Amino acid sequence: MTDKTRTILRTAVQRPTRADARRNFDALLAAARDAFAEQGTGASLEEIARRAGVGIGTLYRNFPTRQHLFDSVYFGEVEELCDAADDVADLPPWEALTTWLRRFVGYAATKRAIYESLNRDSEMFKSARVAMYEAGEPLLVRAQEAGEARTDITFDDVLRMVSGLTAAGFVDDQQRERVLAIALDGVRAR
Repeated sequence: MTDKTRTILRTAVQRPTRADARRNFDALLAAARDAFAEQGTGASLEEIARRAGVGIGTLYRNFPTRQHLFDSVYFGEVEELCDAADDVADLPPWEALTTWLRRFVGYAATKRAIYESLNRDSEMFKSARVAMYEAGEPLLVRAQEAGEARTDITFDDVLRMVSGLTAAGFVDDQQRERVLAIALDGVRAR
């Protein structure tokens, strides 16, 4: 990912500088991500604060509006997804790609939960998409160059496939993992 794109993402999610405030901020983001995934955009802000172990005042100090919280959750997920690409870069090519795509499943679930609340025409949203592609596409290219992934597919093809799978409801996490494994088997070179 380019420095410019990373800077744009870091600007989108303004974490506090004090360690205790940063912990509260991160706890609120995690609680909001879970609550939105479970209950949609109407999840109670009081419940989010309770899950994070902070008061409602702390939530509003960090996120003055519900929209600020939506944006921070979304851009925080993109930032973590990009960091995950860095984290798996030293793994063998196929393992790096599939590990990152499993992380992408979590991102897709969060995005789906708050999608209608995002300004998809904003420069920030467009930059987030660029950042995600800059982070993940090299993983597919590396797997293709190693002969482990099909060469007749694009990164966009793979993301659309995985996104489509995550839109389905699953009985449990094990079923979701089995279905993802079936799909990834179709990406693997023969």
